Amino acid sequence: MLAACNSGSGNVQPQIPLAAVNEQLVLTDQQNSNLRFDNGAVYVKGGVRGIIVVRQNASSYLAFERNCPYQPLDTCSRVKVEPFLRLYDPCCKSQFSFTGQPEAGPATLPLRRYSTALSGNLLTITN
Repeated sequence: MLAACNSGSGNVQPQIPLAAVNEQLVLTDQQNSNLRFDNGAVYVKGGVRGIIVVRQNASSYLAFERNCPYQPLDTCSRVKVEPFLRLYDPCCKSQFSFTGQPEAGPATLPLRRYSTALSGNLLTITN
């Protein structure tokens, strides 16, 4: 059985499973071309259900777990990118800002955030 956390509203939500994360992204690679623009995003392997990397600006990137915090054990619980607009889970209809904060839908917890470190054109994502 997984541990649960309380969102503060009396609703107990299951916790997203843990996974070791240590991924590297070469920002100049063609498959990462969306990261050339602020609020551009790409999908990366790793994490529990994948990772979304979002560019805040030329020197700042955020990385989030794609597993939605609302019902993380549901098989359809996978956050997607609506380009340059928002992050959303089509399963539970939760919407998140590009900083990972919940904006609409049933989710009250933010997306799990991973650490990022930029060195030249290499972005390292870890937890």
